[in-house]
Amino acid sequence: MERMTALGEAALRWLSILAVLVAWQLFAEAHVVSDFLLPPLSTVLVRLYHDVVQGDLIPSVALTLYRAFAGFALASVIGVAVGVLVARVALARWFFDPLISIGLPMPKIAFLPVFILWFGVFDASKILMVAFSAVFPVVVSSWAAAEGVENVLLWSALSLGAGRRQLLWDVALPASLPQIFTGLQVALPIALIVEIVCEMAMGGEGLGGSIMTEMRFADSPGVFSGIIAIAVVGAALVRAMELVRRRLLIWHPEASAG
Repeated sequence: MERMTALGEAALRWLSILAVLVAWQLFAEAHVVSDFLLPPLSTVLVRLYHDVVQGDLIPSVALTLYRAFAGFALASVIGVAVGVLVARVALARWFFDPLISIGLPMPKIAFLPVFILWFGVFDASKILMVAFSAVFPVVVSSWAAAEGVENVLLWSALSLGAGRRQLLWDVALPASLPQIFTGLQVALPIALIVEIVCEMAMGGEGLGGSIMTEMRFADSPGVFSGIIAIAVVGAALVRAMELVRRRLLIWHPEASAG
């Protein structure tokens, strides 16, 4: 009975998406607008199937994910290190606080021309642009997490003879992991979005570049199939990050609550 209830709740979560897809198909079949502006969903899915079977889609997805993950990994390492440092070292807070306050609300994609001028239009510039865009939410979440560690835990560890390194790695960092993961979950979709935008702007291979190529050849089904592919990849990444969080934080109360 519980399994049936869980399946019913899962089906309800996808009901809105199903409604949008059905409305798309019906609206296109009614020819309210031309097929060029809005091709039927069935046509787009057939095109997506052919792209997968012919091997055109998989390399583009792999290349986009490689760049997005590389930038995300770089942002994660730097962001967690800077965030914990800012929370624990007064001099680091004095130096980084103004930079974070200015950089966090700023649209980082505005620096894209600068990255193109400095690093060219190949993988390096795209990866670094992704890392630059995704690092700020990681820094902020790590900062808040490290500051929010209960003093009782730190005092208890100190009373048991823990050194500064043990205090950081064995007490402060594990206690901060839930909030750090929240920042990582925010940063991962940002990494994918910025990578797609970079590919669209710089050209070359990848999902974003493929969409721009189809657009130049007025291939409307190809454009929409690329958009669906991006949506599927993004949803899969978000879900995978949730599973990783649940697996790594199995010791945390939120795991049992979930």
